[in-house]
Amino acid sequence: MLIKLYVRNYVFIRELDISFNKGLTVITGETGAGKSILLGALSLILGARADSSVLLNDSEKCIVEGTFRIEGYGLEEFFEKNDLEYDKTSIIRREINPAGKSRAFINDMPVTLNILKELGDKLIDIHSQHENLMLNESIFQLNMIDTFAGNLFLRNHYRQLYRNYRRLEKEYNDLKEKAEKDRSDLEYYQFQLNQLLEAKLVEGEQEELEREQSVLEHAGEIKAYLSTAVSMLSSEDASVLGIMSRLKQIMGKVKEFLPATGTLSERIDSAYIEINDIHSETEKLLSGIDDDPQKLEIINERLDLIYSLLQKHRLGSLNELIKRTHELKEFVKSVVSGDEHLNEMEKELETSYKELITNAEKLTDARKRAIPDIEKKVTEMLKQLGMPNAKFKIGLTQTESPAETGADRADFLFSANREVPPESLARIASGGELSRVMLSLKSLMSSAGNLPTIIFDEIDSGVSGEVADKVGQILAGMGKYMQVINITHLPQVAARGNVHYHVYKDDTGQTTITRIKLLSDEDRVLEVAKLLSGSEVTPAALKNARELIEAASGNETHVVN
Repeated sequence: MLIKLYVRNYVFIRELDISFNKGLTVITGETGAGKSILLGALSLILGARADSSVLLNDSEKCIVEGTFRIEGYGLEEFFEKNDLEYDKTSIIRREINPAGKSRAFINDMPVTLNILKELGDKLIDIHSQHENLMLNESIFQLNMIDTFAGNLFLRNHYRQLYRNYRRLEKEYNDLKEKAEKDRSDLEYYQFQLNQLLEAKLVEGEQEELEREQSVLEHAGEIKAYLSTAVSMLSSEDASVLGIMSRLKQIMGKVKEFLPATGTLSERIDSAYIEINDIHSETEKLLSGIDDDPQKLEIINERLDLIYSLLQKHRLGSLNELIKRTHELKEFVKSVVSGDEHLNEMEKELETSYKELITNAEKLTDARKRAIPDIEKKVTEMLKQLGMPNAKFKIGLTQTESPAETGADRADFLFSANREVPPESLARIASGGELSRVMLSLKSLMSSAGNLPTIIFDEIDSGVSGEVADKVGQILAGMGKYMQVINITHLPQVAARGNVHYHVYKDDTGQTTITRIKLLSDEDRVLEVAKLLSGSEVTPAALKNARELIEAASGNETHVVN
């Protein structure tokens, strides 16, 4: 329930601080005084978009702040889901700075406009002439039926199933599309894989082959160099080994007479051993060099295959090629197993669809059971509103496929004349008739208690006399179940208010501004008298006004149940 509204620097409002109570609050004022401006300000904290054009003083920021009592409306989950601090008395604030930048807060915590709108939809229903047109929309009509029938839990459960089904459907279609593409590519990738498997690639193979290739290609030169080295080490004529052997003998003799040469002799021995080992290794290398053209051809063919595969796959190394082989193996495997996964998902989707249809049927049945009661009560209320021959019917047809609202399409049918069969509201109802139908429906919905507050912007336009009094009764009756705020020009409705505000323009300063005043009992009498007789209030108008207010306060307000 809205308990306080603070507005500063909005359009023609310099500053307003208004308190609201339970029951029916009426707001009156001359045309153009700014009654609808209040709704505009309120819409800001409900998530409406705005820019710097709403500023009265373009050098100051605009602030709209609403204080709500929200206990008992099951909003704890919403606050928890959005990481907001829950308080039984919560404050929603909207700020618009001179640059047009907007900021929104819930209990002093910054939020997005989407979150603000989501909460606003749970707190206040602002009914304007535009909403009358929504009566022609099937989704709006279904929401009306479900609210009256108490189907909200059933509908929310169905909606969860529907969203889960659509999620599974998307996943299935994406997987199916991928599977079809993969299957079309399978032959190509299988061919690539077969080539790689046939190549039997071994890690490090390329480097080893390239080394062997280099040796075989230069075998003649290598053998010539190694032969020369062997000769230099071991030939009979002045070989290194011969010289070192002779040197060993000499130093051995010297060592007998000059012990100090012992270390030098040991070094010569070591050098001889090392050179002898070098000689052995060189001979071994020489014996291993084989000038084998056939082997070279085999190596060249193998390397050509590796180079060709690297080029084909646009890779830089054998290791990358081996990795590619593993990737292709996994891809081929996934294509085969993908069909199994697709089949599993298809079964899951079928199960989800069956559950969806079952719950859609439950929702349809619940709607069908509620419709006769809705038709009866709306028709009765329309008769009270000056339409004795009115007929109201609800058509419910099945859709080709389930939607988020169920598997139904609703159509509100109406006729104001006895001899005319009910037809779609969109085709035959006038603006005044739409307003009365909407008021009747809203009255029925009020007992469901789903919204704390409903605001009507001149829903009573186009009626007068006894019908106007009935409108007042209905609005006051709705005030038993929820907070009702009604902007009106009708004295019969204004007299029914538990609280009465008057909106007026103040031209005393340099700028025209909108003000609002809480009327005392005597002020109410005067205001209702003005609504009865115009700006010049007669004693008769004052008498009639007082009688209207006393009659309204003394009569039990009611709503059709």
